[in-house]
Amino acid sequence: MSLILPNDFGSTPKKNLILPPNFKSLLLHCCCAPCAGAMLECFRVYDIKPLVFFYNPNIMPKEEYEKRRDELIALCELLDFPYEIGDYKVREFLDLVKSLEKEPERGRRCDLCFTHRLSVSAMRAKELGISHFTTTLATSRWKSKEQVDKAGFTAQDTVGGVQYWAEDWRKGGLVTRRYQLVKEFSFYNQTYCGCIFSKINCEHQN
Repeated sequence: MSLILPNDFGSTPKKNLILPPNFKSLLLHCCCAPCAGAMLECFRVYDIKPLVFFYNPNIMPKEEYEKRRDELIALCELLDFPYEIGDYKVREFLDLVKSLEKEPERGRRCDLCFTHRLSVSAMRAKELGISHFTTTLATSRWKSKEQVDKAGFTAQDTVGGVQYWAEDWRKGGLVTRRYQLVKEFSFYNQTYCGCIFSKINCEHQN
C-alpha cells in the first residue's frame, strides 16, 4: 500500500499546542489512519515524534483489521514515525464484552473496549519508559470524548507511572482538518467503528 503526501501537509490549524506537565515522550494509541492524520500532522509541526501503537483487537473481521492496520503503517512510514503493532487478540475482546453485545454505541461495551485498549497502551508506554500516552479515539465527532477520557484516566491510574494526555484533539480546527486529510490521502472509507457489534448497529440504522 502506498500513500502520497498532500501538498499542503503541515498546515495544521492547531495553534499554541501546550504540552502537559513533565512531558518527555509520547505513545499514541491509534485506531486507524483517518483518525490519526490530523494528529500526526500536528505532532510533526510541533516536532513531537510519538511511538504510534496500533492495538485494536476489537476490529472485525480480520480483513477489516488488516486494511486499517496496513494503511496506518503506510502513513507512519511516509511520515517517518515509529510504530508498533500490538497483538490481535479477538477472543480476549469477545470474552471482555460478553453479554454486552446488544449495548448501544457509547454504552458499557464501549467503556470496556476503550479501557482495555488504553490500559494495554499505557502498560506498553510504561515498559518502554515513555512518559505520556494519548489516543486517536476521540478525534471523530461520533465518539464521546468524556467516555474516552474516562477510559484514559482509568488506564493511567491502573497502570501507574505513566500519564494520560487528555488534550481535545477535535478543537482548534482539527475535526475539519481530519476530514480534509481523509480526502487528500484518499484513505479507505470506513463505515463502522470496528467491532462486529458496531457494524450490525450501523447496518440496522441504514
